[in-house]
Parts: sequence; C-alpha cells; structure tokens
Amino acid sequence: MTDLATWVEAGGLAAGAGGIGYAKYRAPRLYWSLVGLPATRVRFAWSYRNTMEVCGLTVQPSGFRAFVQRNVARSEVRPVPPKVRRVRPTSTGLRVTLRLPAGLEPADLAASSERLRHAFGVHSVMVAETKPGYVEVRMTGYDVLKRVRMPRKAVPRDLVVPVALREDGTVFERDYRKMPMALTLGANGSGKSMYQRNLIKGLAQLPVGLVGIDCKRGVEQSRYAPRSRPWPPTATPPAAWSTRWLRRWKTVSTCSLSTVSPICGNCPIRCGRCRWSC
Repeated sequence: MTDLATWVEAGGLAAGAGGIGYAKYRAPRLYWSLVGLPATRVRFAWSYRNTMEVCGLTVQPSGFRAFVQRNVARSEVRPVPPKVRRVRPTSTGLRVTLRLPAGLEPADLAASSERLRHAFGVHSVMVAETKPGYVEVRMTGYDVLKRVRMPRKAVPRDLVVPVALREDGTVFERDYRKMPMALTLGANGSGKSMYQRNLIKGLAQLPVGLVGIDCKRGVEQSRYAPRSRPWPPTATPPAAWSTRWLRRWKTVSTCSLSTVSPICGNCPIRCGRCRWSC
C-alpha cells in the first residue's frame, strides 16, 4: 500500500511537471500567469535595488538624506535608484511605473534594457515615458508575436482601428482623427498585406465608405469587394468610373456636404440646391 501511494505521488508530480512544460510552449499565456508571473514578481522585489545599482541606474543621495542615514539611521549610505510607484501584472508581462530621480533620464533606462532583461529573467524589456519624471518599464514574459492574440478590448471605435500587436504586448491602433493619411512601405514579407487586411477588416465594421484599387488585379483585396463600392480590379480604372467619382466629389465640394451617403447604385446625394445620383 505504501508503494502504491509513493507511485501515485510520483506520477502526480511527473504529470504536473509535464503539464507545466507543455504549457510553456503550447500555452505561454497560461504558463506565464501560473509560473512566470509569480517568479518574476518575487525576483523583481528581491533584487530591484541591487540590479539598478550594478546597471548604473542610481544617483548619489542628497546631502540631507546622506546625513540622516549616517547619523540617525546608522546605516550605510547607498546610491538612490528610481522609486517604484506602481507594479501592474498583465497577461503578457509586468508593467512597472518608476519615478526618476534628478540626474536620470528615460534614455538611461532604455540603454540598459538588455541588462534588465537578463537580470529579471523576462523575454524583453521596453521603456516608455508616460509623463515628465515618470517612465513605464514594460516587461514581456514570452514572445507575444509568435502566436498573436489581440486583447478582447481591442475593437474598432469611432475612427480608431486596432490593426496589430506590438512586441511589448500593447495594441497598435490606426487613428484617422490624428493621422488621416499614411503611406505603408516595407520589404517583401514585412507584413504590408496583413496590415492592410486588418485595417480593411476593422474599417468594414464602422459606418464609413470604402473605396479601393487593387493593383494586383484582385489577388489581394477581391474578398472585400462586397463591402466596398466601387472596387475596380485593376490599377487603371475605366474612364467611366473615374468620371463618375470626379463628378461625385465635385458635387460634395460644391454643396459642402458634411456626410456622404453609402456608395451604391440606389443612394443619391441630396442637398438643398441640387440632386445628384450615384
């Protein structure tokens, strides 16, 4: 009976270790939440001061503080690291808000990001300035770009479309209110087509009119043709199509219309002075 209990315990431990190892590669988000996050949080709290000191991210204390430590607290006067204001765990990593002392700047922490990554045992470390005197250290527990999963809160709204996931786990959003025009450039295989597909998919959920020209003769964007009117399949649209749209935008400019009706064959534009059909 004792041998059976021993084998059961050993089997349970082996199954647990196997499950953790399987989750590390197949379900990294779950592994980070159960194992990586507690370990990183303890490591950060235990070694933060020493890590900042050896990485050169400390400053000498003020004269008054050094006097108090030397004569009142009877302790060793040590350099002062950035003060931790907030530690916020996420499903992809750890966010730490630091208050920079006088003499340090965000570029100092950014230059030491690789050393901090190895010291805290995380996948990547990025530094972003939140406001003057404060920075946010974004630690990522695993490679979030290997299997991209957009957060549930990342939904199109107004004229803001979430299109991609950054390396630090944050969502990249295309805000047409701040930047109405853009040109996407990149090498082969850099993700231009995927970025465009995600952008069109997000815009299709909003009450906007889409007009597109597929320069690859329908290879790239033909599946989105039902949502867009018109969507010519060639880079050189027919003369009738060009004339039609020139007339349309001329009418919009003349009538000073603030809104454009959906683009279809049965939706005319009406204003107080004229009537022009699609």
